Amino acid sequence: MIFWIIAGAVFFLFLAPSMVLAAVLYTALLVRTKPEKWGRECSLPEDVEYKRMFDIGIAWNDVWKSRSREVSITSDGFRLVGEYFDFGGSSAAIIIPGRMESLLYSYYFAEPYRAAGCNVLVIDNRSHGLSEGRRCSLGYKEYRDLIRWSRLLTEELGNERVVLHGICIGSSAALFALTSHDCPNCIAGMVADGMYPTFYESFKNHMIEDHRPLFPLLYETMLYIRVFSGANVVTDGPIKRIDRLTKPILFLHSREDVYSLPKEAERLYGLCKADKELVWFDRGAHSRLRINAPEKYDAAIKSFIENKIEKECD
Repeated sequence: MIFWIIAGAVFFLFLAPSMVLAAVLYTALLVRTKPEKWGRECSLPEDVEYKRMFDIGIAWNDVWKSRSREVSITSDGFRLVGEYFDFGGSSAAIIIPGRMESLLYSYYFAEPYRAAGCNVLVIDNRSHGLSEGRRCSLGYKEYRDLIRWSRLLTEELGNERVVLHGICIGSSAALFALTSHDCPNCIAGMVADGMYPTFYESFKNHMIEDHRPLFPLLYETMLYIRVFSGANVVTDGPIKRIDRLTKPILFLHSREDVYSLPKEAERLYGLCKADKELVWFDRGAHSRLRINAPEKYDAAIKSFIENKIEKECD
């Protein structure tokens, strides 16, 4: 009897409140509770560097807007929206933004592909921007959208091949697509900007930086993600799938990344059996490599397109 009294007291005084807090955290992180959430505005307007990236992207779109048109697909019952820039190339790049970002954010990463002779598709991930959906699944379901987008690019828009460019969570979605059993041959390779080993590790590093207690909130939040988003982010992720990759991959990573740690990038690179290259950047926070070294970033992508994607597909 005493044991059950103590157990009940622990649950109601400690576990129950933390589970409520974890539910609130999960909802804030991965559930689109209203249309304005994860819309097409800059997600961090108060961050000078981030806002600069966003504004540069908008200016890029102003220059090339005449080359674009809206496109859409239906995937898993959701209508998803994108913009296709036709630069007359035979290859196309899909820019896959991370959580909270719309296709407007992806404009910033499009220029190196245009300069390399590729057409560009920027997309609103499901539950973001003008695309339908309520929950973010951290790439575990979104990878199917990438396969559908790739088929649109090749079967309807005349491209011969597709390269995926993922930023943070977008890298995970790209890898899931390329290692899935139904990945079409038209997807020729990927670029991973700040890929993490698992979302669990990345989120844990976020909590450590924010000085939040890990136990039990971290584990309860992971449980909500597993149950409601269908994503097993603790025991599955890029680190568990990278050895299945057979197409070329370019890793882009910062030595200053505190969310996707450099040592984890080295682990991913070491486990990868595909044709691979890892380019290090000395400066730049997570997802902010290009703004700190644009010439190096763009040159790495140009070389990858010319020497890995185009050459191997000829």
